[in-house]
Amino acid sequence: MLLTLDEARAASDRVREHAAGLGATVTIAIVDGGGHLQVLDRMDGASPMSARIAPAKASGVALFHRDGGDLMGLQQAYPAVFAQIIDVAGAPIVAGLAARLIRRDGVVVGAIAVAGGTFEQDDQCADVGLGLLSTAAVPAS
Repeated sequence: MLLTLDEARAASDRVREHAAGLGATVTIAIVDGGGHLQVLDRMDGASPMSARIAPAKASGVALFHRDGGDLMGLQQAYPAVFAQIIDVAGAPIVAGLAARLIRRDGVVVGAIAVAGGTFEQDDQCADVGLGLLSTAAVPAS
């Protein structure tokens, strides 16, 4: 029930195609269940900062086992505690939208996050990736 590198790459390819269709240039980050980066895919022209934000959003979602919106609520409700947890994590964590947990049979196997487009574009792209990665296997491109 692992998230494979081939699945992550195939999903990133599909998300990139979807983003291009929206006229967006984004960065896609896909992490495993422990928040470790599997794929970082920055489209030509995507904001340089998006390559730092997307992995930090994906890692945070995976480590907290909460989607981006829920994580933002936690950060807003308990800012001091959230800041301490980030210090303990030893890795950058960004609470933000367009970040989703990847679950299979109820088990968290990773997370996907998108940054660089509008909020709506990033959110749509994250949903496309989640739809592919939540299944048992991603079909070949």
